[in-house]
Amino acid sequence: MQFPTTGRRVLITGASRGLGRAMAQAFAANGDRVAVHYGSRASDALRTLESLAGSGHVLVGGDLSDPAGAAAVAGSAADGLGGIDVLVNNAAVNERHPLPETPYEEWVAVWQQHVAVNLLATAHLSHLAGRRMIDGGTGGRIVNIGSRGAFRGEPDHPAYGATKAAVHALGQSLAVSLAPYGIGVASVAPGFFETERVADRLSGAEGEAIRAQSPFGRVASPDEIAAAVLWLASPLAEWSSGTVLDLNGASYLRT
Repeated sequence: MQFPTTGRRVLITGASRGLGRAMAQAFAANGDRVAVHYGSRASDALRTLESLAGSGHVLVGGDLSDPAGAAAVAGSAADGLGGIDVLVNNAAVNERHPLPETPYEEWVAVWQQHVAVNLLATAHLSHLAGRRMIDGGTGGRIVNIGSRGAFRGEPDHPAYGATKAAVHALGQSLAVSLAPYGIGVASVAPGFFETERVADRLSGAEGEAIRAQSPFGRVASPDEIAAAVLWLASPLAEWSSGTVLDLNGASYLRT
C-alpha cells in the first residue's frame, strides 16, 4: 500500500481554535486538505478555515456526543473532501468536578458528558473513518489526542483522566485490528500546552507552578503538539502504530 505524504484528506475534530486550529494549519501547510470540525464555535472555526494554506478545505459542524451526529460529521467530511485518509480525534470536554465538592447528580452528568464526547465519539468516528479507509484500499492514519492525565491522575478532573486512559487503550486495540489494512493508529499524551481554554490557569502563581512541572520551565505550544501529530499521520510513522507518545517536556516520566 502506498500511503501518500501529502494531498491527503484529513478530518480534525474540535478544530475551531487552540490545538485543533494548530493541527489544521500544520496539515494544510503540508499540502493536505482539511475538514475543520466544530461543535458550537462556528465563527472560530471559520477563522481557522480562513487561516489555512492551500485550497479545498471544508467546514463541518456537528454534535459528536450523539452517534447520529458523529455519523453526519464523518459523512459531511467525506463528501466535502472526497474521502478520509487521516482522522485526528481531538474534540474533548474537560470540566472540573472533584469528588469532595461535586453533588452526585452533577457528578453523574459530568461523567456521562465526558464518556460521550471523549471516548464514545472517538470510538464512533474511528469506526466511520476506518471503514472508509478499508474500503478505499490505500491505508490511512488515526491519531488520538490523549493526555498526560491518563497516567499521573487528575484529582479535579477524574472523568477526563479516565476517558483519556480509555482513548489510549482504544487506540492500541485498533492499531492491532487495522494494521492488516495499512491503517496506523497512535495517540499522543500531551502535558500542559498554551491555549485559550487554559489561559487563566497559566497566569499568576498557578501558572508558575504549572511551568515548574517541566525542567524546561515552560509549557508546550500547540504547534509542538501539532508537529508530532503530523509525523504520526505520515507514511514514515507506520511502525509507530500502537504507540502512546508522551509530549510533556519531561514533566512526567513513565517506565
